[in-house]
Amino acid sequence: MKQRRICAAVLLAAWLSCLACANKGATAISSQQSNATQSASGDLHFKAPDDWTTEKTSSSMRVAQYKLPKAEGDKEDASLVLYYFGATQGGTAQANIDRWISQMQQPDGSSSKDKAKTETMTVNGLKVTTVDVSGTYTAEMAPGSKTFHNDDNYRLRAAVIETPKGNYFVKLAGPAKTIARWDQSYIEYLKSFEFK
Repeated sequence: MKQRRICAAVLLAAWLSCLACANKGATAISSQQSNATQSASGDLHFKAPDDWTTEKTSSSMRVAQYKLPKAEGDKEDASLVLYYFGATQGGTAQANIDRWISQMQQPDGSSSKDKAKTETMTVNGLKVTTVDVSGTYTAEMAPGSKTFHNDDNYRLRAAVIETPKGNYFVKLAGPAKTIARWDQSYIEYLKSFEFK
């Protein structure tokens, strides 16, 4: 009986030891994969136009945040935010394009999807998908707030930048006249994206 207990104890200890080794191996592999991904991924570099006002980011998911000064006659400035949620977070380019389009309503009740202009281009080796749509801006004021914008004559320009580190998301929204004022600056901003 005593010998059985010793054998059982030895087997149990051996099994637990193997289990611990297996877990350590898995952790080491995932850790090595993670480190390899990080070292291979680099960073996203970009340059904002000098005329934009850099703001302090209001959350860790915001890589950069800018105020684009309003055009004459507009009541408020435009806002541009560059988001990064993580290597596999934030959704696909198409899912985000569809979500952004749904945040704009047309005064005549027609479909914003029919009026939106989408484009895909390559910038410094990165795939960039853009959308440009005007109308009444109805996005949520803050995630989960249940309060929504209701801003007439707005324009939303947004982009998904696909990088080895995952997707980055640019969202520019503001009065249509102000967005038009900054059109060329916005395009130059997108063209400055580089991953190294």
